[in-house]
Amino acid sequence: MSAFPERARVVIVGLGGIVGASVAHHLIERGWDDIVGIDKSGIPTDIGSTGHASDFCYCTSHDQLSTWATMYSVDFYEKMGHYSRIGGLEVARVGDDERMMELRRRCDSGRAFGTNVRMISAAEAKEKFPLLEQDQIQGAMWDPDAGLVTPRSQTVAGKLVDQAEKTGKLRAFSNCPALDLVQENGRVVGVTTPRGTILADKVVVCAGLWGRLIADMAGEDLPVMPVDHPLTFFGPYDEFSGTGLEIGRPLLRDQGNSAYMRDTGDPSTTEGGQMEWGYYYEKEPRMVHPRDILEKHQSRLSPSMRDLVLDDVIEPLERAMELTPILAELGFNQSHSFNGLLQATTDGGPSLGESRKLRGLWYAVAIWVKDGPGMGKLIADWMTDGRTHLDHHGVDYARFQDFQLTEDFIAGRCEETARKIYNPPIHPREPFGNARGIRRSPFYEREVDLGGHFMELGGWERAHGYAANNHLLDKYADRVPVRENEWDNRHFWRVSNAEQLEMSSDCAIVNLSHFHMTDISGPDHVALMEWLCAAKIGGDTMIGKGIYTHMLDDDGMVRADFTVFRMADRCRLVNGADAGPRDLEYMKRTAQDRGLDVIITDVTEGYTTIGIWGPNARETLKKVVADPAGLDHDAFAFAAIKPIEIAGKPVTAFRISYVGEQGWELHMPYDDGLAVWDALRDTGVMAMGVETYANSRRLEKSLRLQNADLHTQYNLLEADLARPRVKEADFRGKARHLEYRARDHQPAMLCTLVMTDNIDSHGVARYPVNTMPVMDPDTGAVLVDDLGRRSYTSSQAFGPSLGKNIMLAYLPHDYAQLGRSLQVTYFDEPFPVEVAGVGYAPLYDPQNLKPRS
Repeated sequence: MSAFPERARVVIVGLGGIVGASVAHHLIERGWDDIVGIDKSGIPTDIGSTGHASDFCYCTSHDQLSTWATMYSVDFYEKMGHYSRIGGLEVARVGDDERMMELRRRCDSGRAFGTNVRMISAAEAKEKFPLLEQDQIQGAMWDPDAGLVTPRSQTVAGKLVDQAEKTGKLRAFSNCPALDLVQENGRVVGVTTPRGTILADKVVVCAGLWGRLIADMAGEDLPVMPVDHPLTFFGPYDEFSGTGLEIGRPLLRDQGNSAYMRDTGDPSTTEGGQMEWGYYYEKEPRMVHPRDILEKHQSRLSPSMRDLVLDDVIEPLERAMELTPILAELGFNQSHSFNGLLQATTDGGPSLGESRKLRGLWYAVAIWVKDGPGMGKLIADWMTDGRTHLDHHGVDYARFQDFQLTEDFIAGRCEETARKIYNPPIHPREPFGNARGIRRSPFYEREVDLGGHFMELGGWERAHGYAANNHLLDKYADRVPVRENEWDNRHFWRVSNAEQLEMSSDCAIVNLSHFHMTDISGPDHVALMEWLCAAKIGGDTMIGKGIYTHMLDDDGMVRADFTVFRMADRCRLVNGADAGPRDLEYMKRTAQDRGLDVIITDVTEGYTTIGIWGPNARETLKKVVADPAGLDHDAFAFAAIKPIEIAGKPVTAFRISYVGEQGWELHMPYDDGLAVWDALRDTGVMAMGVETYANSRRLEKSLRLQNADLHTQYNLLEADLARPRVKEADFRGKARHLEYRARDHQPAMLCTLVMTDNIDSHGVARYPVNTMPVMDPDTGAVLVDDLGRRSYTSSQAFGPSLGKNIMLAYLPHDYAQLGRSLQVTYFDEPFPVEVAGVGYAPLYDPQNLKPRS
């Protein structure tokens, strides 16, 4: 036994799984050395999910990062000689039209993100998988890149560790669990194990099912729950005897039944001579907290392989036998079947990135085999460069807020996502049903009385429209279409479009309590914001202004957008509910890294915001303020911030508009919000849902949304948000930003598209809500710019003021031409679109005269 080291540059906790092994491999690939890996089991693991995983990969997802991770991983496995690219089917049964449409939607996402999926007929599916009953299905999607990691991902993990050890840059220690984390001054500095304490600069937690136990050592939690996943085996199945194959036929997913099926190849191979049928519990998923998982000596097969009772899955199994009768003909292998633990998460995404509590502690948890090498590369790049080539906001552990990391919230949300791993298809606007009502505006009960149609963001209940305004549907019947297609209409309330039209003819107030707010104070607060923001923050002339600006990363790409209120003694960062937590952590880390003396405080729950907009906003607001003349056009400049008084309450008024009309954001202490709301409502002003603000008018005004239209794959000039002049002060990403400005033209531009014909092949008018690929109508090829970035819609909504479906999409330079005809697919059906604007180009009030009126 080799001597246990006293120090390392990096310690990987959980080296034996595919994630830990992949992290080690990619760190070494990026030039790291002096790495120590430990695992509570053998290496490769004999107790973790990698030890029992089904090991198949499908390159289908509605998320770009997830799709990339799978495609990278598939290629990675194949280059190692451990992947059978045998292809995979996803079927839709007769009568399950929703699943059929979901498969078509996956083809849209596949085109957008670069996979090779396509729809095939029931007969073609039968040809590829003869065990199917053709009359049971109406069609299928074919993924030619789907396949199986062979012989096991466990084997690949072991091989990666062996290769890494041979470089001399990794030392591996099995049966050596982490007992505690050594901490000093808010940093992790080592790991305590039964073999001794090892000091380290960085610790990466790849402990999978047990990741939460390591996070607990840091005083935090991970939004993950292990959940049972039935894997059953039937045999003997000898069709591929003598072939040496690990798998003989394509994979089969029957997600309408929450199930999949595959053969295990030649009986002489690792687990050969059987049919494997797997299922995900749709009702009462069986979750277990990591602290309650058995130890190895307590379990029959493995801590992550729990006993299965066949009766628990008999109903979906019988449905599977209707589709593939071979399952009824083979014998059930009770001794080999089990409930395998995998990881469900609160929002469906993994947790990657640096700890919120301990600097130098990194997580790579809740990652499935299909994404292991890809996410391992992502972590290695992130630790090396401070950024990743694809925007990682959707997997960044910093995206979570404190209330989202409580044990009850984690259990409740994970239970909900566990029930939907395969079925039903998840709508892009689908709200969670669990853990609701956590944050409510001070006027929430007033909104309930108005018949608010509530969705949730960042824990806040937000009404997207109000039933009290349904009478407007008669007034605007000719301008607010009825959405005949159920998917287009799901989680959408038609009244919101009528509210927008009424707001534009008069005035309305809107609940903006969801804003995430951070106060930055202390001696160096201006220095921090000046470094982080592309716009000028410093200087006395900026005090009293609201400054829309961006954070860039070191490569000059757009990391964040928000508004800074520059006050005499502090800056207040007003942000989106979902983006705010990440930016908060990022500011704290940056201040620490630069040695700046600042105090950064989340004040979100201490304040609330009401928007008032419309051509009559000024006159309406004058009725309730203590100094009406202070609102006059010449007295209150656009983008200025001034104190006003409403109903005896102090209010900070910011003259700005995100809905393209005259008006203000009104910011006030939370406890004063109800009085201000009531005073405004007493004028007779209409309450308008947030749908207009968040989607329909935003698109009509060509306004960009962070983490959708703005992210780290594109720069400020491509988004057409760069200021005319670059400020003199240095800021993060400035050097690269100047390089981009020196180009003759940008490789791509964010453009506004309009759908020129929205009638589908069934004669139904469509109102897209999904991401869609953007293609050349002559070739049918998805547009790709000179940097290899594919074009797809990043935002889409129907604009009632224009009467058109509007989309934003980055287009290659040669296609970013006003009036250019292009094409998108929506549910695998082509629709014509036209470039209506290149760069920032409002279609409603193009000169922006209304907000400045």
